[in-house]
Amino acid sequence: MEPENGQRILSRLLEDEMRESFIDYSMSVIVQRALPDVRDGLKPVHRRILFAMNGLGLTPGRGYKKSATVVGEVLGKFHPHGDAAVYDSMVRMVQTFSLRYPLVDGQGNFGSIDGDSAAAYRYTEARLTAIAVDMLEDIDKETVSFVPNFDGRIDEPTVLPSKFPNLLLNGSSGIAVGMATNIPPHNLREVVAALTALIDDPELPQEALEGFVRGPDFPTGGFICGKDGIQDAYRTGRGRIVMRAKVEEEEGPNGGERLVVREIPFMVNKARLLEQIAQLARDKKVPEISGLRDESDREGMRIVIELKRDAISQVVLNQLYKHTQMQSTFGTILLALSDGVPRVMTLREMLLHFIDHRHVVVVRRSEFDLREAREREHILEGLAIAVANIDEVIRIIRGSKDAPTASASLQEAFELSEKQAEAILNMRLARLTGLETEKLEEELAQVRARIAELVTLLGDRPLRMSVIKAELAALAEEYGDDRRTEIVGEHSDLEMEDLIADEEMVLTVSHQGYVKRIPVGTYRSQRRGGRGLQGMETKEEDWVEHLFVASTHDVLMIFTRDGQCHWLKVWRIPLGSRQARGKPIVNLLNIASDSRIAAVVPVREFREDRYLLFCTRRGVVKKTSLSAYGNVRSVGLNAINVREGDELIDVQITGGEDEVILATRKGMAIRFPEADCRPLGRATEGVKGISLRKDDEVVGMVVVRESSSLLVVTEGGMGKRTEVDAYRLQKRGGMGVINMKLSGRTGRVVSIRSVVPGEELVLMTRNGVVNRQNADDIRLIGRATQGVILVALDEGDAIVDVARVVQEEEVEGEVVDGDAADGTDADGGATVAVDGDTAPDDE
Repeated sequence: MEPENGQRILSRLLEDEMRESFIDYSMSVIVQRALPDVRDGLKPVHRRILFAMNGLGLTPGRGYKKSATVVGEVLGKFHPHGDAAVYDSMVRMVQTFSLRYPLVDGQGNFGSIDGDSAAAYRYTEARLTAIAVDMLEDIDKETVSFVPNFDGRIDEPTVLPSKFPNLLLNGSSGIAVGMATNIPPHNLREVVAALTALIDDPELPQEALEGFVRGPDFPTGGFICGKDGIQDAYRTGRGRIVMRAKVEEEEGPNGGERLVVREIPFMVNKARLLEQIAQLARDKKVPEISGLRDESDREGMRIVIELKRDAISQVVLNQLYKHTQMQSTFGTILLALSDGVPRVMTLREMLLHFIDHRHVVVVRRSEFDLREAREREHILEGLAIAVANIDEVIRIIRGSKDAPTASASLQEAFELSEKQAEAILNMRLARLTGLETEKLEEELAQVRARIAELVTLLGDRPLRMSVIKAELAALAEEYGDDRRTEIVGEHSDLEMEDLIADEEMVLTVSHQGYVKRIPVGTYRSQRRGGRGLQGMETKEEDWVEHLFVASTHDVLMIFTRDGQCHWLKVWRIPLGSRQARGKPIVNLLNIASDSRIAAVVPVREFREDRYLLFCTRRGVVKKTSLSAYGNVRSVGLNAINVREGDELIDVQITGGEDEVILATRKGMAIRFPEADCRPLGRATEGVKGISLRKDDEVVGMVVVRESSSLLVVTEGGMGKRTEVDAYRLQKRGGMGVINMKLSGRTGRVVSIRSVVPGEELVLMTRNGVVNRQNADDIRLIGRATQGVILVALDEGDAIVDVARVVQEEEVEGEVVDGDAADGTDADGGATVAVDGDTAPDDE
């Protein structure tokens, strides 16, 4: 079709034109804007900024220049887009919370982690960092290719020499057409170690490289939960990495606790995070929060979350992880341009691309240096000829009418090149002195040695690789730092208790069902007969019924008097002071308000070779495999069938071949082998353990340990230790022997325990007084005796419970077979490592 103006118009289908135009646009976005090059890790805009700043002389040690100067330089020469795109890109290269190793050194307001925007470019100033200079090093030695800029006036580099492995170290993110990239930052020392290992062994497998690069290292620190997402990203190019804030616990001013956020996940806006936490508190989704403030300053981040007194800090923290950006996900996509084509790569492929790039740079740099050296050698050889024939050279020059004639004459007389003749004509007369002549010869020798060195380098690939390794080592030495982000947990979904310290706690349960936990160091050791520390404030009609020691990671099997079993983690119990009353256990369990606790057994594993031995008030015993109770329902389950008029009083873990002692309130006891009790199912009654006299009842059960003695304590504060052998072994079901002579002074028996030398005991009275003393201070006497005074009681007070604290060496594996190696002692207490020093008195 011929138009009137003589131009030719082609007819095309609209869809064909749209398809081709969109493909052109897509490739322009992919290659020219959104995706980084795998070699230098930069998008075109970042590369142009660094190249322009280098051209302006904005290097470390020199003064800053207005950011507007940089933006104008980039726009006018290289980047045909808006000024906002250039300035925003430069701002990000300044921010220490965005880049692990910033490339631009800024002066002024370049934004904050709160989401504050940077000041306008007319107010800020910038220059390159030392690392950025290393990325540009040798760019003037033809190490990289150049292409014309958008108007063809000047050339710009297609890639930077980049001695610094920027793509992995600073990461990158971008959305192109139909694809996106999201590469996390890493630690310099780890990446250099991986590169060095890969240079030494190019066949090194992916799994071995992961031993050097442990995972992303975000500039904001925090935690990475699990390694599964990291492995997926490194091995397939795609992975889901879970990040969490780093939080510390502090004691609040009113006896409560506070959470202090020190580090937050990468790319999380701190101000928005504060808003999320405040909204949760206002909406009562996390009602335990009583206050929130931001105390961050130049020293670092500090977000303070005040908690109410009865709040469980770990539970609140878990809710914050669930409902706020204190836990967020980094969706890793290792996508970058390789030879202008976007590709999803593995960690190994990215490292190899960088090594190949640096090898090309070293080769091109060496070739450039070799050309320069040979050209210099050529000039020096000409000067040497001139110096050797200086009289003739002077005669020729003086006899020539002009410089071109002199040059031609010199070339003809001494067989010189044009460049050599030009150098001779430009030579100063001072070069003719003896000293200068020696320098000339010395320089020529050095140049020839350098040429030989470069020729050897270009002909020896292993030698070139050693140069790359040396440069990487120098980078790690100069800029390397410790990892900021800590990798925790073994799985992508971190269990909540993985964030909770594994420490020993004293747990108390009152008669009315109030429970609390206290650090074991709160109670100081005392001599026998001391007054004790006030351990718990109770109402007049309430008193402490159970006291034992367990780890925060233990599972509590809670048995009620009617034979039901419930399951609770120790860390879910609120942490309280010695004087605090605690929290109703019915609020922590799905349990009736009138239920009474019979036994609480801390367990870590529900093992097949361990058993639960039950004992009731009427002397019934039952043995059942511990594994039968491993899957407890939220509503609990029936642990033992208890007859009407009877109740469960104790449950302990045994090894299956132990010996058992039952003691009654009226001073009788029986010792029989556990083997007399055959294993029964869960929902059964059990068998007779001891025959009781009228109005008597069982008060305690002990599983005998090797080298142990039997501790008997009465409600009057009296007690004694007796050798276990003093109780003859007999069949279960008998009436037993006299355990202790009782009187009005001693009162009735309240508790028995199995103790060994060196152990410590904790005794608690009805009024909440706690006394801690060494078992060795209690006299070892005969079976049918009254004992000695253990605790000086106030009028109307009485002993209600006794627990033992096991020393560290027993926890470390010296517990003999028959004791509870899964975290419980032989008589139901918890094994706990206690320092030999006395706990400080903080009253």
